[in-house]
Amino acid sequence: MIHRILIVTAVAAEADSVAAGLTTPPAGTEPLRLPGGFALRRHSGVDGPLVDVLVGGVGPAAAAVATATALACATAHDGHDGHDGHDGKDAQDRPYDLIVSAGIAGGFLPHAPIGTVVVSDRLVAADLGAQTPGGPDAPAGYLSVEELGFGRSAHPAPKPLVDRIAGALPGAVVGPVLTVNTVTGTAARAAELAARHPGAAAEAMEGFGVAEAAAAYGVPVVEVRAVSNAVGPRDRSAWRIGEALAALSDAFRRLSHTVFVEPEFPSCPS
Repeated sequence: MIHRILIVTAVAAEADSVAAGLTTPPAGTEPLRLPGGFALRRHSGVDGPLVDVLVGGVGPAAAAVATATALACATAHDGHDGHDGHDGKDAQDRPYDLIVSAGIAGGFLPHAPIGTVVVSDRLVAADLGAQTPGGPDAPAGYLSVEELGFGRSAHPAPKPLVDRIAGALPGAVVGPVLTVNTVTGTAARAAELAARHPGAAAEAMEGFGVAEAAAAYGVPVVEVRAVSNAVGPRDRSAWRIGEALAALSDAFRRLSHTVFVEPEFPSCPS
């Protein structure tokens, strides 16, 4: 059984929607204050896991800092020495059993239209690399940090976990969720990202940062996003934020009755 879950959102509206779907009641009326001013809402119940909902801020850097802060505080509180559980091999020493990056997102058409819930099979830093100028024999292009020879730009989510979550969410789309620093606003940019990352389902701004922190502590991570708009030309009149937040809440209601209380849970890949 999953005993402790951390759900990281960018803004309070997303956290409110996640919390509204949880079956475990709030542990208190006021959020817990972590170092750095982060607000952590704790939900606990007799028959369910302890679920912490963290408002981490917008962008991968803010999300990484917030997630790492929550992990460090949980580790210190539980008396861990900061080493035993961080290699992905010893689940009992992890501060959390699961971390979820959650919120709303842009969806890549046609497979992730507005209102769709997307479950990541990879959390990808879509623009972490270098542009290449090209030349007489090669067009201009892009090199990821892996191709450059330093760092990583993607974290896989454990397939058994992805399958369970997607199976609990009717109509869910599974695919890479791209983390960007600048939200896409043109058709050309959307096409570029889709070509560079085949099968991309959604675009958001925090998942890779959450995954970097989770990996440092050996905790499994997945991204769950509800689509509020299409990735492409920026058209605020076409956004359906309320619909997406409602879909996000419904998704976590379903997960609270299924995946979050299942007796077995996959470990983080080493």
